[in-house]
Parts: sequence; C-alpha cells; structure tokens
Amino acid sequence: MEYKRFDNQIVARMDKGEEILEQLQQIAQREQIRLAQVSALGAVDSFTVGVFKTEEKKYYANSFTGSFEIVSLTGTISTMDGAYYAHLHMSAGDEHGQVFGGHLNSAHISATCEMVITVINGEVDRAFDPEIGLNLLAF
Repeated sequence: MEYKRFDNQIVARMDKGEEILEQLQQIAQREQIRLAQVSALGAVDSFTVGVFKTEEKKYYANSFTGSFEIVSLTGTISTMDGAYYAHLHMSAGDEHGQVFGGHLNSAHISATCEMVITVINGEVDRAFDPEIGLNLLAF
C-alpha cells in the first residue's frame, strides 16, 4: 500500500493480496484520523459482507470468492471510546453483472484498490444503542 496526503484528502493505492480494512486502519492511525469519509473502487477476489436484521439485532454474513469489481465502497472513520472505528459498506459485481453487497467485514484485493479518504476536522465518537443494537454516532 502506498498513499499521499493533499491537505485534507488522502489518495491511497492498495495492492494485490492486501486486506482493505487492515490497510485503512494503518493509514488512519499513521495520519491520526479521528473523522473522515471514505470511498474506493478496485477489484477483489474474496470478500465478506453482512446484513443487520434490526428485529433480531444480529448480523448475517455472506462470503464470496472469485473475480469481482468493487462497484462501490463507501463509509466513515470515527471513534468509539476514543479509539479508531470504521464503518464501511461495499458492493461488488461478478463477471455476469450480479452485484452483492452489505456491511464490509473483510475484502482481499486481487489487483488494486484506489481509495480517497476525506479527513474532516473534528471528532465524533460512537456509543452502543441498546434499542437498535448498533454503535451509533453520538453527537
């Protein structure tokens, strides 16, 4: 992975075999990012995404392997209890044009991932909401 910072924008290139969430966390910690918006595209050969069923307060994961193009990867970096916290969603399409997506749990790059991180001057922590069952932004 390599990246370059331009004021409040970071442009990153992640490489074959790297895991997207791990690389994002490395950048965020090196750059001391407390709040940011993330977007990316690229190609992956395996990924796991989940869907949260609010009535059950439980995530259901779906894992995929093969050749996939990232159609959309978007999310936020914030903090929870003062520590790094990322919340990302990803959708990826296969060779037949079928797209699968959800809350990103992991994704391994098959070719490259081009990511733009927009750093926001500020900090928003998260707190667990027992009614919803998720860690929500706490203003």
